[in-house]
Parts: sequence; C-alpha cells; structure tokens
Amino acid sequence: MGIAKGKLHPRNRHQGRYDFPALIKVDPELARFVILNPYGKQSIDFANPEAVKVFNRALLRQFYGIAHWVIPPGYLCPPIPGRADYIHGLADLLAIDNQGRIPRGRAVRVLDIGTGANCIYPLLGQCEYGWRFIGSDIDPTALAAATAIVRANRLESAITLRQQNDSRQILHGLLDKEENFDLTLCNPPFHASLEEACRGSQRKWRNLGKLDPSRKLPVLNFGGQSNELWYEGGEIDFILRLARESAEFAQQICWFSTLVSKAGNVPLLQTGLKKLQVQAIRVVEMGQGQKRSRFVAWTYRNAKERQAWFEITCTA
Repeated sequence: MGIAKGKLHPRNRHQGRYDFPALIKVDPELARFVILNPYGKQSIDFANPEAVKVFNRALLRQFYGIAHWVIPPGYLCPPIPGRADYIHGLADLLAIDNQGRIPRGRAVRVLDIGTGANCIYPLLGQCEYGWRFIGSDIDPTALAAATAIVRANRLESAITLRQQNDSRQILHGLLDKEENFDLTLCNPPFHASLEEACRGSQRKWRNLGKLDPSRKLPVLNFGGQSNELWYEGGEIDFILRLARESAEFAQQICWFSTLVSKAGNVPLLQTGLKKLQVQAIRVVEMGQGQKRSRFVAWTYRNAKERQAWFEITCTA
C-alpha cells in the first residue's frame, strides 16, 4: 500500500500549486504574508510561524469549511496536506475490511492520541468521512484551544476531547472498559530531547535560508510544546510503548496506527508487534514533494473477524 513518490493521495484536496487569490478571498489576512519565491511564484515565508498559521487557517476555511481555527503561540502548526494523507490512507485501510467501501459516518469511532491544540486530525476526518472522534492530550492548554475550535465550528456532537492525566501512559487511564474504537491514530513526538529538537529546527531553517541568502532567519523558531516535540527515548520508545499498551486493548480497538517519521524505526516496531502476536501489520508510505513519511497500522483480529467488526459498524 502507498502513494507514488512525491505524490499526494488521489483524494487529497491539495493537489498542484496553491491558489493564493482564492485563499486570500476566504481569509484576507493572508495577503500580507504572500511573497514571491526565487522562481517568481507566489508563496509564503515558511520560516515565519505567524504566516504558517494564517496559511493553514485559510486552507481549512477554503477546503474544509472550518470557519474558526486559532492555536496558542508556540503550539504545533501542522502541514495540512500531509495530515490529510494520513486520514485518507487510514480510510483505505478500513475499506479493505469492508468489501472495498470506505466506512463513513458517525458510527465509525476514531481515537486521536495527542490531538494537540490544532485538533487537525478530528477536523479533517470528520469533514472528509463524517467519523466521530475522541481526541486525547496531556496538555490542558492544548485541550482548551482544541475545545474552543470544536465549539466555534459547532462540532461538539462529532468531536470529544479528553485529558490523559498520566504522562507515563498512553491508553491506560484514558478509555472506559466498554468503549470500542474502529481505529486509533497518532503523530508521536519525534525527538528524544529539547537539545535534539533545537538542532533539528536549526537545520530546517538553514535549508529554508538557502532559497534566499538575504533572508534573516531565527536561531530557534519551531512550533510545538515539549510533549509534542520530544519524548525520553525518542520516537521509537514512544511507539513501542504504544504497541505494548495496544495488546491490552485488543478487544476494544480494531486497528491501531501511528506515524513513523524515521524509516529506520519501522523494522523495530514490526519486530515488537510480532512479539505481541498481532494478526496483521500494514506499512503505508506517503509522499509530498521531496518529503517522505509513512504510517504503520496493526490489528489483533484476523480478516474474518475484521469483516464482521465492520459489518456491525456500517449497519449501526
């Protein structure tokens, strides 16, 4: 499974170049951030966090009808096209167990682990497929911002937010025993420490600066709080913890999934999952331009059990 190199998912709304006049029409504030890149094409300064926020807000308004989207300063501001690809890839995954048809509507229940202040996956998944979401996070400020977004867009019946009170746990203490989910998704912390996150940020800005040597770039300028950016042991420790906890929720959740930013971590996760005796593992490659990413999904149910699960979901 996967998308050809450099290609967005076929159902992704963000194919081709951005239509800046159309984006400015729905969000006039964007006009003050539009620049000409070295190739004479309209763009924005992606090293300017305020520009990126307004740009994302305009995309959400134009393509998804999200009228209100405000996140606090310093919180993660995600690239919308890549996040949409994850949602579409998961929809394809669920379709395999539903005779090729994507399960749609609020009977499909999804858990977003670490939803953040931006609440991006519930917004996209609800808009594209009508799924019902619970978004979890350990940060009360992030949850307050996400709650404001949900309320302002009148999505309370589709998106519920929940705090994980124990930073040492992911699923434990979060779910009730009688709750069932068709799917989980997660964008785990990438770095192992603040220092590593800072170095990664500085590399990012140096690469951006190559486009225009006269541009003054910040020494440190990334969106994201500590829990969004780093986790002791890094990405691999987080996703292995998620895998271990998933075994204890195998009866409540059909498919578990997580983004895996570092390709070298995929075999390590696969090895850990095989030890847990999962029934199926899927690695789905994604791409946008030169950027490569992927998600890994796993389930403790065999194909016949999954088909029966989605027969119930799709008739609920």
